[in-house]
Amino acid sequence: MTQKFNPKTDIPLIAILRGIEPKDALRVGHILIDSGFKAIEVPLNSPNALRSIKLMVEEFGNQYLVGAGTVTSPELAKQVIATGAKLIVTPNYNERVIKLGIEAGCQVYPGVITPTEAFSALAAGASGIKLFPVTMLGTSGVKALKSVLPKETLCFAVGGINPERDSMKPYLEVGIDGFGLGASLYSPDLSDEEIRNNAQMFIKSFNEASSQ
Repeated sequence: MTQKFNPKTDIPLIAILRGIEPKDALRVGHILIDSGFKAIEVPLNSPNALRSIKLMVEEFGNQYLVGAGTVTSPELAKQVIATGAKLIVTPNYNERVIKLGIEAGCQVYPGVITPTEAFSALAAGASGIKLFPVTMLGTSGVKALKSVLPKETLCFAVGGINPERDSMKPYLEVGIDGFGLGASLYSPDLSDEEIRNNAQMFIKSFNEASSQ
């Protein structure tokens, strides 16, 4: 499988499709990809999440990064890996989940909030870290954490990010590399047009925030 998503060179935005159902997965996936997204995460607490992931892996997996969020145990990690997914995102630090994902060729982004968790995740081989909820840290906390992490550490901010330049720019200025985007991008009650508008606005806002 050719992995085309590189957070250092592609737009580093991960679409979080919490609550999506399998019947909507491919349609919404196409909307996001057509808008410029290259990474899609389906949280495992969504209805029949593994089925949605499997469908999107089969449709998009050769060119885009598709996988699961809310992967909280090694057993769940194994189920995700069995779908062919190449992205594992967690809300917490679990060494075994990280190692299983990396061994399977996945990009793994565990949720952390403290230096201890961050360094433990990196020592376990994580591809990068997910600062969640980033609102607990704020920009000053992110800056302090980034000051002690290895410079090459990929850091994604998740929680409370809106499709506006001023929502992203302060975090980019203190060293955040990318964002995981949830309810401000997608919820099951949104129309296709609303999802498309949100996706395009996030891409536009990120490009503006990162170029200034």
